[in-house]
Amino acid sequence: MGIAKLSNLLAIARVNFLTLTLACLVLAITYSWQIAGAPSGFLLFWVTLAAISAHISVNAFNEYFDFRSGLDFLTPKTPFSGGSGTLIKEPRAAKLAFALAVVSLLLVVGIGAWIVSNNRSELLWLGIPGILLIYTYTHYINRIPFLCLIAPGVGFGLIMTMGAIWVFTGVLTSTSVLISSVVMLLVNNLLLLNQFPDCEADAQVGRRHYPILIGRKKSTWIFASQWMGAYVLVILGVYFAWLPVATLIVLLLLPLLVKLLIGVRKHANHIEQLVPLLGLNVALIHGFLLLLAVGVGLAI
Repeated sequence: MGIAKLSNLLAIARVNFLTLTLACLVLAITYSWQIAGAPSGFLLFWVTLAAISAHISVNAFNEYFDFRSGLDFLTPKTPFSGGSGTLIKEPRAAKLAFALAVVSLLLVVGIGAWIVSNNRSELLWLGIPGILLIYTYTHYINRIPFLCLIAPGVGFGLIMTMGAIWVFTGVLTSTSVLISSVVMLLVNNLLLLNQFPDCEADAQVGRRHYPILIGRKKSTWIFASQWMGAYVLVILGVYFAWLPVATLIVLLLLPLLVKLLIGVRKHANHIEQLVPLLGLNVALIHGFLLLLAVGVGLAI
């Protein structure tokens, strides 16, 4: 494979965004270790490969469908939104993007089928919706506001994080549902804020998410509510002894969160000033997930 083609593949996969998957897995592994011991290296490898492949697949489908719809030519590019722009520069790489999406999805299906075949048929309740979500997110779900809001969080939280815990431990607990719900709210917010710069372009190709439907300013209330919801879930988890007290370490991020919420509210309609806040949102979400993992890990 030529250097140019490899470079295109990496850009289409958006490898710099795959850290979100790793943060979710660190949290899932840490909690699984607490209740069932360290996962086997063999199982850890295949679950990690499936999770990363799922993320790459949805990214590649997004690149392909946004190029085909013409959205890539309309969307303002930021370091955190608007796609990689690879197919605008290299239109011939569209087939490569579609192939990467399909191969990655088939890898997810293959690994999932192997896990299910080991007497884990109940995992189909997560696996089948997960596969459908990967393919339909860009082309269909983005046209239905509520589904567009929750789909990212469902994928990374209720499917990826909870699914990994289920595979590693063989059980679902109140804590695993709570942890996965926290992930869901945070990842919802990651995609929600990233939609702010794209409203006008997205509307032109038929997308309908909340920043289009109700406006950016009103959408900041959804953004703030989900951040507060994540904190409330952690506090309730500690109160009911579902989470160790050490998980309150996430409260250390509150000063930065206040800065983020005030900034987003103030600059909701000013994209240039909003861009640094997109980066702060990404950093805070990663920091929250990793600090939550640290808090869980201290109880091992």
